[in-house]
Amino acid sequence: MNPHPLTPLMAPRSLVVLTSPEGQRSPAAELLLAHLKAQRFEGEFTLLDVQRSGTLAELAQARADLAVLALPPGELAGALELASRIGCRSALILGSHLDVALARQLHEIAAREGLPLLGPNCSGLQNPRLGLNASLIGPLVRPGGLAVLSQSGSLCAALLEGANASGVGFSSVVALGPHPGVDLADLLMYLAADPHTHSIVLHLEGLSAARPFMSALRLAAHAKPVLVLKTGRRDEGQRVAQTHSGALAGRDEVFDAALRRAGAVRVQASAELFAAAKALGVLGRRGRTVEHGLGLVSNGGGAAVLAADWAERVGLQVSALHDLSPDGGPDQYREAVRALQNRPDTDAVLALHAPLPGSPGAACAEALLQLRPELEKPLLACWMGEGVAAEARTQLGAAGVPSFRTPEAAVGALAHLASYHRNQHLLEQVPAPLSPLPAPDLDGARLLIDTVLAQRRSLLTEMESKALLAAFRIPVTGTLKARSAHEAMMIATQIGFPVALKIDDEGITHKSDVEGVLLDLRNALAVRDGFELLLTRVRQHAPQLKELGVTVQPMARTRQARELHIGLVFEPPFGPVIVFGAGGTLVELINDRAMELPPLNRFLARQLIERARVAKLLGPWRGANAVQMDALEALLMRVSEMACELPQLREMDINPVLADEQGCVAVDARIVLAAEPTAPVGAAYRHLAIKPFPVQLAHTVALRDGRLCQVRAIQPDDAERLQALVAGLSPESRYNRFAATLTQLPPKMLARFTLIDYEREMALLALHRAAPDADEQIAGVARYTTHPDGRSAEFSLLIADAFAGQGLGSRLMESLFAVAREQGLERLDGLVLKANTAMLKLVKGLGFSVEACEEEPDFREVTKAL
Repeated sequence: MNPHPLTPLMAPRSLVVLTSPEGQRSPAAELLLAHLKAQRFEGEFTLLDVQRSGTLAELAQARADLAVLALPPGELAGALELASRIGCRSALILGSHLDVALARQLHEIAAREGLPLLGPNCSGLQNPRLGLNASLIGPLVRPGGLAVLSQSGSLCAALLEGANASGVGFSSVVALGPHPGVDLADLLMYLAADPHTHSIVLHLEGLSAARPFMSALRLAAHAKPVLVLKTGRRDEGQRVAQTHSGALAGRDEVFDAALRRAGAVRVQASAELFAAAKALGVLGRRGRTVEHGLGLVSNGGGAAVLAADWAERVGLQVSALHDLSPDGGPDQYREAVRALQNRPDTDAVLALHAPLPGSPGAACAEALLQLRPELEKPLLACWMGEGVAAEARTQLGAAGVPSFRTPEAAVGALAHLASYHRNQHLLEQVPAPLSPLPAPDLDGARLLIDTVLAQRRSLLTEMESKALLAAFRIPVTGTLKARSAHEAMMIATQIGFPVALKIDDEGITHKSDVEGVLLDLRNALAVRDGFELLLTRVRQHAPQLKELGVTVQPMARTRQARELHIGLVFEPPFGPVIVFGAGGTLVELINDRAMELPPLNRFLARQLIERARVAKLLGPWRGANAVQMDALEALLMRVSEMACELPQLREMDINPVLADEQGCVAVDARIVLAAEPTAPVGAAYRHLAIKPFPVQLAHTVALRDGRLCQVRAIQPDDAERLQALVAGLSPESRYNRFAATLTQLPPKMLARFTLIDYEREMALLALHRAAPDADEQIAGVARYTTHPDGRSAEFSLLIADAFAGQGLGSRLMESLFAVAREQGLERLDGLVLKANTAMLKLVKGLGFSVEACEEEPDFREVTKAL
């Protein structure tokens, strides 16, 4: 892999500050210089007066990795061009209140000159490891493994001040502000690969584009724990909704759903932030899953009760409690912790210590430290008090045992650890846009939508809505429209009694609000009279409606069925969101909603169901059999298919859905469309925040010896196959690919190679079976990873020794070229060992240029324009 393009910005080895002459500098420039001079920067530091005289050649001697511009707004554009001309590799513009037009101009200059630009309107960055404080956010923080990205300089400063009291150390701190050039997604990508960063804290105020953010966040959260503090929960205004789904779905809940799906953990208050970061940074990547079981050890009943109460509040279950005597000593702590670690119902252990007379706090902490090497499950400590307790907390934390001052903080941190493991399972799900269920009638569905939009309508009738559901094989109750009481009688007689009558008018959002439903009509007379009664009642409630219609449909089974609500809402910037909860006429009053981003598979559908309160009623309940969960999951997957394949959907209610042991049926439906599709032509699934698994890339290739290989995109469950491919390579082949003598991929690298975000990366596998009943093996893999510029990518290719010389490398690369072009990439580049003559011959035949690499003499730099 080439060095990350943001390295000159985030970890510069040389720095030049472009500023005004002394006496003419702004307060912000003076503060910046004071911060830079307060500690020794490990690299070269040059202060450059932009008004000094000198030739460009003389100025070029000040070339640096990072140019910091501390100048008045009118001088920034010229200074940024100067920074590029003297060979600077990145730029930082500090300040505030610069207008959008100037920010856009500066971004255009930076893009034209190829300079990564942080700012303007930002408060700067810190890299404590290098002694760099190019910021306005306060003194340099202590070094460590936590990175902070914040959209607010003031909040960032407050967070850092609180962190100093907690003894937290940092790898990087960036306060972006509005209108950043290098944005959150770019920085997350850098931190995901930064070896000095062990966990990431992200403060967000808002997002304008979800897809690049989600792509980068998924990558970062897969590499290391990411905690997110989101401020600004309240909506700017009341949503004007035409469905229950639109009324229920709030921006904050949608944001929660997005974070879960990205594998990140949300904290609700800044006070929780560093406690959670402490636990996740130490325990998050050790592989032990924390679900619910928490074992407690305490020398005081009060502390244990407090911890247990808080555990119940945050969704953890106390599996066991060892309440020691008030003078409990080291041996008692050691044996109690060991016993809890051996319990199968315990996922983690919290040791609490109150400063009671006669209880040796320091010795008890030392006992935990001695015990730690033999422990497999997470161990946390809460030593309450100061003095000896504070020293014990420091000792425990330094040895890798997260330690806290209060039981609430310790239990809260463990709850975040549990959320992290749960969300990692969600992150690993990469469903396709269409499920493995029988294919829907996509052509019919799109024709229906096109017809409605051509009529300049946005709201589907109930019959149209159910027809759209039926196109996706969702069971619906049959619905026919009657123009008169006589027609209603004829329809009811044909479909069979009992029937339901419903008012049908696009001006009515919820039929129950205008008494627009009559149920369980059991004969023709009841239908005739009911038809007139229904129209009379609705006209009393809504006299402005003139052309009312009535639909007739058979009564659905209801005796033991649960009423559910399944919906969809389009919530910018995340796009479509699926909503699930209890249904019926009181859906908004009950306010039971769980949300998930599409696409879904069965695992994600089941997780969505379990997050709703109504999930407790879906098993055997009050004499009713359990709901057929397979059918309910399939219905949610069908809604996911609709969300993926129909970008025109804006709101949808399927309410009620009647679910019982026989299956599910949609009784009523209401669908709202956009006036025009949101996805540009040729950019499938751009309306989704998460790019689905690209099933369309699957194809077959024939090798020169007649063997066939199936080509498809990589998936997380390909990890064992990829490891087997690497293990089966000759030492020479392994060295040619990895420039190292490794015999197998380390777990982190293996995970990184198999769980990719298809928005930024692609890895195409060629799979082969030696016999029809044999397991698939990887014959080759070609991949690219997009550079931060979004226009170019680095590629790699690996072919199994048994498939060398069969043309597989060329076939895979040609397939990779096609994917890269479709993604909008303009160039592929890579490094090839100069001794790897076979690879150099291959890339030359594919049209790559081959040049010497100045920084790596043992490599050749290869490039191909797409």
